[in-house]
Amino acid sequence: MTLAIRPAFESEIDAIQDLERASSRRFLGVMDALAGDAPTSASVLADRIATDGLLTATLDEELAAFVMFRPLEDSLYIEQIDVAPAFEGRRIGAALIDAVAERAAITGRARLTLSTFREVPWNAPYYRRLGFVDIADETLSPALQAVRREHVARGLDERARLFMQRSV
Repeated sequence: MTLAIRPAFESEIDAIQDLERASSRRFLGVMDALAGDAPTSASVLADRIATDGLLTATLDEELAAFVMFRPLEDSLYIEQIDVAPAFEGRRIGAALIDAVAERAAITGRARLTLSTFREVPWNAPYYRRLGFVDIADETLSPALQAVRREHVARGLDERARLFMQRSV
C-alpha cells in the first residue's frame, strides 16, 4: 500500500468529519461523552484548509487519517489528529506528526505543541514514544493558557489533560 500525505481538499470535509466520528468511538467505555462529541465544524476545517493547517494521509488514495494544526507562538500546535480504525497500528499518525514537524522547521518554528489526555494509552503515552515531553502547568505560556480556556469552554476536563512539546 502506498501512503501519501498531502494538504486536505475542501471536497473532503465530510469524509474528514466521518473519520473523526469513527475515530472517537475508541473512547467508548473510557470517556463516553467524548465518544459522542460532534466532529470539528465544517467552517473550522475549511479555515484550516485555507491556511494550510490540515493534512491528510491516504493509503492507495483512501482517506486513512488527518492532522489539524495552527501556528501558536514559536510552535505549530496540533489541534487534532485522527486515524481511521481500519488503518490503526501502521504508524500513519507518526508520519503525519513528522510532516507537521517538517512544516514547522521550514517556517522557522522551534517545536510542536499539543494537549492530550494524561492516562489514555493512545494519547500522552503514545506522544512520549514519539519524542514529546510534558510541559508543567506552572510554565504554560499565555497562548497555551488560552488554549486551556478554550478546552474548558468546550467542556473538556483539563484535570485529565496535559500539554506536551517536541523540538523540531
